[in-house]
Amino acid sequence: MAMPLVHSIVEDDEWFQNLHYAKHMVTRLHFYLHDTLSGKNPSSVQVAQASTTKKSPTIFGAVFIVDDPLTETPEPTSRPVGRAQGLEGSAGQQELGLLVDMNFVFTTGMFNGSSLTILGRNTALRPPSEMPIFAITWICDRKDTFS
Repeated sequence: MAMPLVHSIVEDDEWFQNLHYAKHMVTRLHFYLHDTLSGKNPSSVQVAQASTTKKSPTIFGAVFIVDDPLTETPEPTSRPVGRAQGLEGSAGQQELGLLVDMNFVFTTGMFNGSSLTILGRNTALRPPSEMPIFAITWICDRKDTFS
């Protein structure tokens, strides 16, 4: 079965012609993700693995489901601002390289109800990790902020 994955833009559409009038905005978000892998309430759990995962130095083939808290400060007990929910899979055989598909869902402040979708490779052991933002759903109708 074949289906279109991209909708083409027709340059004579009115909305497309008006794009150059839009104001450019820069939004800086500052928050901390807390990934808990063990203990009585882990926020990241392994849900699958390949038959060779246990022998792999990079846990190649392991898949994790994640529901991590996002907070205002590095302290896990600081004010929550949202959740990081999604999955991570170990996709590197020579070095730890995670395939990450995660939604950052904001639950307080100016961005309450907004989300960022992250899709890409995370080189977890080679900081800094840079992740591409795949999609943004922005709901912004209040003046309060969270850092």
